[in-house]
Amino acid sequence: MTAYRRLILLALALTTLVVVFGAYVRLSDAGLGCPDWPGCYGQLSPHHAADAIRGTHAADPQGPVSLPKAWKEMIHRYLAASLGLLIVAIALLAWRHRGTPGVAPRLAAALVGIVIFQGLLGKWTVTLLLKPAIVTAHLLGGLTTLALLAWLALHVHAPARIEVPRGLIILARAAFALLAVQIALGGWTSTNYAALACTDVPTCQGSLWPAADYANAFHVVRELGMTADGEVLPLAALTAIHWSHRVGAVIAGVVLIALACALLRRSVTRRFGAVLLAALAAQLALGIANVVLSLPLPLAVAHNAGAAALVIVMVWINRSLRGARSPAMAAQRRAGHAGRENSYA
Repeated sequence: MTAYRRLILLALALTTLVVVFGAYVRLSDAGLGCPDWPGCYGQLSPHHAADAIRGTHAADPQGPVSLPKAWKEMIHRYLAASLGLLIVAIALLAWRHRGTPGVAPRLAAALVGIVIFQGLLGKWTVTLLLKPAIVTAHLLGGLTTLALLAWLALHVHAPARIEVPRGLIILARAAFALLAVQIALGGWTSTNYAALACTDVPTCQGSLWPAADYANAFHVVRELGMTADGEVLPLAALTAIHWSHRVGAVIAGVVLIALACALLRRSVTRRFGAVLLAALAAQLALGIANVVLSLPLPLAVAHNAGAAALVIVMVWINRSLRGARSPAMAAQRRAGHAGRENSYA
């Protein structure tokens, strides 16, 4: 099963690259570099479609189509397609060796379904002209794929789990759920281009409670930059999106710090707490720097990479912990094993 383990690690690394490069494509405004799907102007690559791309760019130099943007978009598609084939290979191997401990064939098969749906979201991202709901769902789908592959990698390598109080496990799961919500808010902020609606820290437009339009901000079914009624999305709506992401960062950050402190208090879990604190500190610093420095592309991409890193860290923590059994439960479990052994005798 060495090949199976290596394929999972390769898929995990490739998924990280796809997620981060996808953020780069979106943030460099190259999401419509090729306005059709799966090819580029019906061709296999921007090289073959160069004449059509140059013609579109000449007609609208400020538009979304140019040769560099087309290459960014297509490279992302090539990477995503390679990942899809890799996950199919993992699923086939998993079902071939489904009797082997640690293989998890059902999870591998579920990953195939998720990747297929991700491909459809990638198509709709282009054909529906970057609708925020579709683009955000595409981002969340990529991070879901990353989380499941991280879980599968840990499962197949089968590291020993650490017994901790059940309250700590509940805290770890709650922290992971809040992180997922916060990432969704971050994706909604990015796909609505609301990252610079607030340009000061810690206030927004000089206030801790800025004027905001939450109704239009979180109306999901609408076009990019428009309200559900077809009007231009007002600044107050963008402010509501941005400020919600900041408030979410405070809430999720407090719970994640509480989890890290709880992990640091135990010698057996100290390394988890240290890694979580480091990843969280880097992510918070990147978030603040993006606002203060007006969203430079490298820092914006790094902020997305930080979210991916936190997902992997939280999968690692949740997969590595298990609830400590009370003495009564342990005795009951031993009695059950003894009873089964006697019945086989």
